Amino acid sequence: MEETHNHHHHHHAHVHEVKSPGGIFILSIALNAAFVAVEAGVGFWQGSLSLLSDAGHNLGDVFSLALVLAAFRLAAVRASSRFTYGLRKSTVLISLLNAIILLVAVGAIILESVHKFAEPAPVNGVAVSWTAFVGIIINGATALLLMRGQKGDINVRGAFLHMAADTLVSVGVVVSGLVITFTGWTLVDPAVSLAIAAVILVSTWQLLAESLRLSLDGTPEGIEPERVRAAMEACPHVSGVHHLHIWAMSTTANALTAHVVIDSLDSMEQAKAAVKAALAAEGIAHSTLEMETEDCHCADLGLRYGD
Repeated sequence: MEETHNHHHHHHAHVHEVKSPGGIFILSIALNAAFVAVEAGVGFWQGSLSLLSDAGHNLGDVFSLALVLAAFRLAAVRASSRFTYGLRKSTVLISLLNAIILLVAVGAIILESVHKFAEPAPVNGVAVSWTAFVGIIINGATALLLMRGQKGDINVRGAFLHMAADTLVSVGVVVSGLVITFTGWTLVDPAVSLAIAAVILVSTWQLLAESLRLSLDGTPEGIEPERVRAAMEACPHVSGVHHLHIWAMSTTANALTAHVVIDSLDSMEQAKAAVKAALAAEGIAHSTLEMETEDCHCADLGLRYGD
């Protein structure tokens, strides 16, 4: 049978390569791991739940930072016959794992806080305040280190948000230590722990939702399919777009497949170049485009719905 469709497949190269801020993450991991050891030690010594819960969360952040660093390493693995996109998708799975770890940490903090309300224990407010003050410096410095890269990657953004939240949490722990010192009201310790849990939950929820969406090949945040379609259809010689699919290849690279209807096969290259430029402007670096004329499009629709 004679082929009536004249299709062209084009694989557009990535314009955004994954760059690993490895040195920043290694330094951040070292700083936070050292602080976790100090904070946990003081927390056990003074019996402070707020310090122990914050130390547990900071330990989770150390693992999260390590996982993000591993994600960058995996994203750099070259494509193979078995993994034709390489291991870029691991960055999405790691962001999801990080979100789940933080939710588990929230649950543990809430359970311990409830127990502490039932059985309050004396706490050295001065020790708590000084230790948390060190946390403000460590977490704040880490957040500043991650600030530059957090706009372009969900994993880096998640790490930045957690460090920024931890800085605020440490401020709360300092306040609780001062309250205990001057009032002796030890119930402020589990109260601050619940506040810590709330801060972590709020900062984690968006990360969890976006990670789940990307894991299910949903449209990445910040990309509107109808806006992308409109941008493509506004290109010269393009009369329509259908079979449009957009998903994330990784936390930094987005992909698209679509059928593009053009006015003439003679204008295919011009239309293709214009569509690629429009997609790049929308943050889509990898596209597979099937170019077809209006006659081919209509025949394709008739065959598809006639089956």
